[in-house]
Amino acid sequence: SVLRKGQGVSTSALLTFAAMAVAMLWLLARLLRAGHARQQARAGYFDAAAGLFQVTGVQVQPSGFARMSGVWNGARFDLQAVPDTLTFRKLPVLWVMVTLTEPTDLTAEAHIMARPGGNDVFSTFDRMPVSMALPDGFPAFCAMRCQNAAALPGRALIAAQAPLFLSGEVKELVMSPRGLRLVVLAEQADRGAYLLFRDAEMGYAPFPPGRLLPLLQALVSLRDALSEEPQERAVG
Repeated sequence: SVLRKGQGVSTSALLTFAAMAVAMLWLLARLLRAGHARQQARAGYFDAAAGLFQVTGVQVQPSGFARMSGVWNGARFDLQAVPDTLTFRKLPVLWVMVTLTEPTDLTAEAHIMARPGGNDVFSTFDRMPVSMALPDGFPAFCAMRCQNAAALPGRALIAAQAPLFLSGEVKELVMSPRGLRLVVLAEQADRGAYLLFRDAEMGYAPFPPGRLLPLLQALVSLRDALSEEPQERAVG
């Protein structure tokens, strides 16, 4: 009787161990599949937008997201996705930087930022030494800083950029001698998943070409406008 009882306990323990092993193997397989799906999605984040370009290069960044360079309507562009998962931010976000990588007629750098916080991982806004008032038309949550006020574009040209910020999706416009850049909010982490499980997964859906095209057009238009007023820099 004692032997049978011991055998029963041993069998029960073995069954429990086997069930746990199966569960662990299932969880491991699920994690591996999720990791592979994440890797594939991030590496192909700009695949949908690639049809707009003559693509000249694609690299996978340390974050796993692709960085793509290409030519659109004769202009050279660089696309980057930047995940921002800093703990003091309410929700992790994914930024997309669209950069026109061609020299401009500017002689100093200027940034227009929506809701500057001094902790944006993609920007040097807080390092710009001069703060300037924006023309009418910009939302109240926007601010401008620059390297040299005397080297700013004309006030009318700056004012013409205000509509970019009205939707709330554009975070920053950078104007520099090396090129022009728009930074937009691509995605936020799911609030429920993040608050409950600290799940900050983003970037499973490719960046839409329909969102990218107006940004390309805006940067080319700004480049052309700057080339038409190289001698009209004014503080205003």
